[in-house]
Amino acid sequence: MERIWLLLLLTIQVLSVTAQFNGYNCEANLHSRFPAERDISVYCGVQAITMKINFCTVLFSGYSETDLALNGKHGDAHCKGFINNNTFPAVVIFIINLSTLESCGSTLVVSSVSGINAYGNVSVVQIGNVSGYIDTPDPPTIISYLPGLLYKFSCSYPLEYLVNNTQLASSSAAISVKENNGTFISTLSLLLYNDSTYSQLLVIPSIGLPLKTKIYAAVRATNLDGRWNVLMDYCYTTPSGNPNDELRYDLFFSCDKDPQTTVIENAKSQMGRFSFEVFRFVKHKNQKMSTVFLHCVTKLCRTDDCPFLAPVCSNRERRDAVRRTTWSAQSTSGNAVISAGPIITRSDETPTNNSQLAHPNGPPFQLNSVTSALISGIVILGIMSIFFFVCSLTLLRRKWPSSSILGGVGNPVFN
Repeated sequence: MERIWLLLLLTIQVLSVTAQFNGYNCEANLHSRFPAERDISVYCGVQAITMKINFCTVLFSGYSETDLALNGKHGDAHCKGFINNNTFPAVVIFIINLSTLESCGSTLVVSSVSGINAYGNVSVVQIGNVSGYIDTPDPPTIISYLPGLLYKFSCSYPLEYLVNNTQLASSSAAISVKENNGTFISTLSLLLYNDSTYSQLLVIPSIGLPLKTKIYAAVRATNLDGRWNVLMDYCYTTPSGNPNDELRYDLFFSCDKDPQTTVIENAKSQMGRFSFEVFRFVKHKNQKMSTVFLHCVTKLCRTDDCPFLAPVCSNRERRDAVRRTTWSAQSTSGNAVISAGPIITRSDETPTNNSQLAHPNGPPFQLNSVTSALISGIVILGIMSIFFFVCSLTLLRRKWPSSSILGGVGNPVFN
């Protein structure tokens, strides 16, 4: 009899829990508990923050989806979530649009840290943090037997990236950066153009670009909230697609720049622009073409902060820097790599080797202008020397005594 009563009690409890879950995609054995830290998932995106809350534990606690709201905004329907019962377990989804995050009480705090960045340069790096909470309303009574639910969330966005591009055909690529507490998905592209209006993408011929061809480059941010601008901090080139290549050539860093590089726009919009002239790496001297890969360390700064972060370069402070150095990049969180390159350049010089000179069917040997002038001078000098030699002999013969005079009668005084 006791066993029968025990089975009846268990059946009544299971039925009550099943009725409590009300047909939602929940499991009584797993979700008959109060919420825990694992019951909220936060996805930090570039346009929105998405949070998913285990709805089964919310039901077990005696609440419904209408009782949950962002940052205590229980009277605003825009700050409520919605149920998705197509997953296990069922979840309540909240979406915060970054462009209007303040409307439901969330806050954005940007902190600046000054120090040595991953590339060995002194720099100021900003970190954006969006935070808030989801809770249930306080009851209108003095006491309550229901637990108050509180879910806290935060998303940290590192705002410095290494932008380069190995896909020249498309000249753009997407990147995804994972932080410790979320994923920051940003679409940054490094585009190459052949005109100052930035309307014609650069097309490199199969034979390569002539040296000193001007290229217009742009670092562009898309799918970002309008409060962010692009700040190009440091751009350089390498002979390979590896941004950690031991050999690099700096185009500009802060106010130091290559003489043939011009920074057109920086930290004023969601596109940074600059131009530079095509060159070749000396290590490719035995090759007909040289490859150049472009890399940029790029920051995202708030529009209000950009004027304070962008370098202010006067004519006296701006120094032309022509440097070829070696470096060792260090790993750091927040760095993402996309590519632009290779930029293929050609040398107009035609190398000549011994096999070409000895080839019977090869082109006739041609002297350059300096060698021709030297040979011409030697020939003229030789001709003049012969002329003066002949003239000297002629004069000597005229002055030499004849044989009749030498064979005459001797002076009798000497006898």
